[in-house]
Amino acid sequence: MDAHTLELLEFGKLRAIVAEYAATSLGKERATSIEPSTDVEFIRHELVLVNEMIEVLGHGRSPSFGGVHDVRLLVRRAAIGSMLTAEQLLQVADTLTATGAIYRYRMHLDGKWGRLIDMLAPVEDLGSVAKAISGCLDGRGHLLDSASPELASVRQKLAEVEVRVHGDIRRLLRDPELRRILRYPNATVSGDHYVLPVASNHRQKVPGVVHRTSSTGETLFIEPASISHLSTERTVLKGEEDRETRRILRKLSAEVGKVSRQVHSALEVIGRLDFVTAKARYARDYRMFAPEINADGRLWLRAARHPLLEHLFRNAEQIQPSDGAMAVSGAPQVEAESSRAPRSEFRVPREVVPIDVRLGIGFNILIITGPNTGGKTVTLKTTGLVCLMAQSGMPIPAAEGSTVPVFRHILADIGDEQSLEQSLSTFSSHMSRIASIFEQADHQSLILLDELGAGTDPTEGAALGRAILDQIDRVGCRAMVTTHLGDLKTYAFANDRAENGAVEFDAETLLPTYRLHIGQFGMSNALKIARRLKLPRELLKRAHRYLRRCRGRTAELGRLQQLREEAEKARTEALTARHEADRKREEYTEELARIKREEAEAAELRDWRARLQPNDAVYVERFGKVGKVVRVDLRKNVVLVSVGLGQWEVSLDEVLPEK
Repeated sequence: MDAHTLELLEFGKLRAIVAEYAATSLGKERATSIEPSTDVEFIRHELVLVNEMIEVLGHGRSPSFGGVHDVRLLVRRAAIGSMLTAEQLLQVADTLTATGAIYRYRMHLDGKWGRLIDMLAPVEDLGSVAKAISGCLDGRGHLLDSASPELASVRQKLAEVEVRVHGDIRRLLRDPELRRILRYPNATVSGDHYVLPVASNHRQKVPGVVHRTSSTGETLFIEPASISHLSTERTVLKGEEDRETRRILRKLSAEVGKVSRQVHSALEVIGRLDFVTAKARYARDYRMFAPEINADGRLWLRAARHPLLEHLFRNAEQIQPSDGAMAVSGAPQVEAESSRAPRSEFRVPREVVPIDVRLGIGFNILIITGPNTGGKTVTLKTTGLVCLMAQSGMPIPAAEGSTVPVFRHILADIGDEQSLEQSLSTFSSHMSRIASIFEQADHQSLILLDELGAGTDPTEGAALGRAILDQIDRVGCRAMVTTHLGDLKTYAFANDRAENGAVEFDAETLLPTYRLHIGQFGMSNALKIARRLKLPRELLKRAHRYLRRCRGRTAELGRLQQLREEAEKARTEALTARHEADRKREEYTEELARIKREEAEAAELRDWRARLQPNDAVYVERFGKVGKVVRVDLRKNVVLVSVGLGQWEVSLDEVLPEK
């Protein structure tokens, strides 16, 4: 997909929003690297997967990702023989415990969520390795005495040496002669040695080893000779403890290395599960639905909303319009058509106004006209971003029944940015971008052009705009363009593969409504606005006379416009009716499949009950426990089962296969 288009449509911000819904670093990594696909079957599979997760979440069956860490590097190190630290092993143990939880989660999923079950199939329950680690380490990463008999033995010996050392120290401190030459009446520790703070002028009175001296030189810290041999013994035992600790850690690391392949596979699936769950949570939170995906270029967005705007309006505490742009500080720029528009003519809606967009159904090119700040640019961005979402396997912020084709390229030229690096003006920059678009465009492309023909003489701009529209028509792709040029409004009248669209403007309130009407072309409403703003009556009359001179074909265009509007209304009603019929047919098919499935399951259960034999394990619904068959009486439709300490006669209908 074209990188410049992804940047213009701010696809990176959408990735960041999805990443906020992920619970693990593995899921966030996938979310921040989403790429639109051009594989129709892959996209359909992803949407079914997300739809299943939406249903699962609706049943309160959210997967648990507690304890999951990205331990792929640690597991690789263990697989090649490296020793992991205790803290690293604890991370691995937490993750392995989580794989067990995901394994059991899969076991409890209903069979109707087959895609999810298949996706989770590679996850194995690695809880045994986690138990081996947690059986040797406590929660702080300290090795337990029970980790090995050798470790327990050496620590017991160390404890005994410590007791003897403390006993000797207490005995020495009780000596009145020794206490008189100490700087303070306590022992202290220097490294692994217990030392006494002896005044330097009494050095010869305490036989032993000087381990350090105070900063003033007046105190010597001496290990008494009577306990030095115990310190030596303690050092030897410490070495044995360290060797045994390393042996245990190496053994545990080797156990981790043995399951490295399974851990890698499980983490791959868990990361994917977290990513799918994040998309499902995002879709549930913002009332999104999976569109129908097609490969024949039919685009029909019903009540589509701009996802970034919706996120912005929901989360922003303060919304401030700036220079007539539908944006706030740090917000996505979705309408920057006139930086000179008076603030009184502009408002920021608290909710995104949904729009209906259609391409490839009756026409391939949609030419959108209308006033500044009316929503033309946001219509382009909404369409482009929603298509990118669908091709990324995500539900879209649009009503059910929307249809999205798979585009090989989505190519956009939106905004007024000059190319400073290439020393190009705004017009030149637009032409350079359009040239690059035509180098990539084919019949499976979507082209989005903002302000076609602007930035130069209106007459030349209109001629160039018509030529660009002709080229788009020759390529055979789908396209949406916005323009202010009146001459381009008539292009659709001469081309059956093009259609007009208009963003609505309320002349009474002087405010845009942000609604899109296909089959109409927009008017600038300049004279209506001027009348509302109390310009002199003579001035307005003169303006109307000039306008009539320039509009010799106004009546004819009006009749054509009315016919197109009627045709568009009929086409929309037909599409809606067909969609409703398709929906009812799908509901009937699903209901029929459900009935057949239930009948098959009931028949299978009857056959199973008819084959029951003594000692067969069965689940008894009445007790909620598993028991064993003692005797079956098919004539009376009862079975005698042993549950717990007793035997019970129950109806055959109450026993089920062991869960």
